Amino acid sequence: MPELRAHGGRHYAVQYHYALPDDAWCVELSEAVPAPAAWADDPDAQTHLPGPPCLVGVVPDEDPGLEPTVRVFSPDGHVVPYEIMRWFMEHVADQIERCRLAFRQGEDGAPLG
Repeated sequence: MPELRAHGGRHYAVQYHYALPDDAWCVELSEAVPAPAAWADDPDAQTHLPGPPCLVGVVPDEDPGLEPTVRVFSPDGHVVPYEIMRWFMEHVADQIERCRLAFRQGEDGAPLG
């Protein structure tokens, strides 16, 4: 389930997924898009959904010697507000710590939250 945050009249989403080819957890930041109008009658439905990612934090969990990285996907020159960047990087930092702790304990690096 993505985590949503509003800032400056826009909505942003952070979500996690595991990338098998990279042996890494990915933390994605996207500008959220409105949910389908058909969902409006469902009180439990989200109002926004993640859009295409503009930033992806890649956190290896199989080899502690590999450095986490951030991939930028912004062909249109997407602007990310400072507070949203900090929020995203907090999620990335938490996932790095979780993966490192899990590696030391011999567990998998399942995402926080």
